[in-house]
Amino acid sequence: TDDIATRKKFIDKELEVVGMLEKAGVPFLAGTDTPAGVHIFPGFSLHEELERFVAAGFTPLEALQTATLNPAQFFGMAGQLGAIEEGKLADMVLLSANPMEDIGNTEKIAGVFVNGRYFSHSQIEKMLRGVEARARSRP
Repeated sequence: TDDIATRKKFIDKELEVVGMLEKAGVPFLAGTDTPAGVHIFPGFSLHEELERFVAAGFTPLEALQTATLNPAQFFGMAGQLGAIEEGKLADMVLLSANPMEDIGNTEKIAGVFVNGRYFSHSQIEKMLRGVEARARSRP
């Protein structure tokens, strides 16, 4: 029920606190934990979360590490996950623009490698249209 100005102040304060924690060396893991029903959708919301990390003062690399290297380190699996290296397990998003130049470029997905299988942008779009059609057909 708060007005837009109040919400903006709250978000600005959140970004300030996150930036202070990051500068103090507190490690962060990406993974929006907002409950369902508030327009947060797994996968899609990650892009906004990465943008918010950058708005809080993270470099684009540090923001990306919250979704890659940091979770691997947190779970004690950095030897197996967290980087694209020979011998490591990896799903990978192939982008058509550099996220180091603009973190918003994480949304420019050219393709995805999942469990050793490649999905092109057009295949992903087709799957998403199918999911949307299915969701719309439900009562």
